[in-house]
Amino acid sequence: MTRPRAGGGRAGGLRAARTDLRRVLDRRRGLLAGGLVAAAAATALGVVVPEEPPLTSVVAAARDLPAGAALGEADVTSVALPAAAVPTGAVLSGADVTGRVLAGPVRTGEALTDVRLLGSGLLPDGDRVAVPVRVAEPALPQLLQAGDRVDVLAASLQGEDTARAVVTDVAVLAVPPAAETADGTLLVVATSPASAARLAAAAVTSRLSVVVRGR
Repeated sequence: MTRPRAGGGRAGGLRAARTDLRRVLDRRRGLLAGGLVAAAAATALGVVVPEEPPLTSVVAAARDLPAGAALGEADVTSVALPAAAVPTGAVLSGADVTGRVLAGPVRTGEALTDVRLLGSGLLPDGDRVAVPVRVAEPALPQLLQAGDRVDVLAASLQGEDTARAVVTDVAVLAVPPAAETADGTLLVVATSPASAARLAAAAVTSRLSVVVRGR
């Protein structure tokens, strides 16, 4: 009869203990690896998805507006834009633009800037006066808009063949609605007081017309 070797039970117990230890370590290594993968993914997401840039609130057109329009409260709204999208000279929200006149047409949502506005009322900033001028061309409203620059010419009513320049390179402030009549078209231009006096004198003795300059 063969006797079992002494210590066989102990050896089997050690092997079982080692097996259990390996299983525990393998499980912990798996959990640790999963945690590292999750941490790496979170870090990658933080790099790929940048933080939202700060926004600036500016005044914008609430609807399509024509050149020469005097702004009312319903014509403007506030929009928030990223700093990189804010145009130079943008009018910040909170500024009072009621009554300001547009130098050119604007589209819905377009941010308003200082060069789009002619100033409080009709007049731009500076030593200028607003002068109404009746010119001969009846179809001029289809050709001109606020913000255009013109020369005003005077041709004598005595039938002379030449015309003289009364003022040059003046800004058109407005082409008032229903300004077209049989006598021509009424424009409002910005000029100096001295030039305004010359225009008034020329309107009495001459037929006025304009030459449109490039912007």
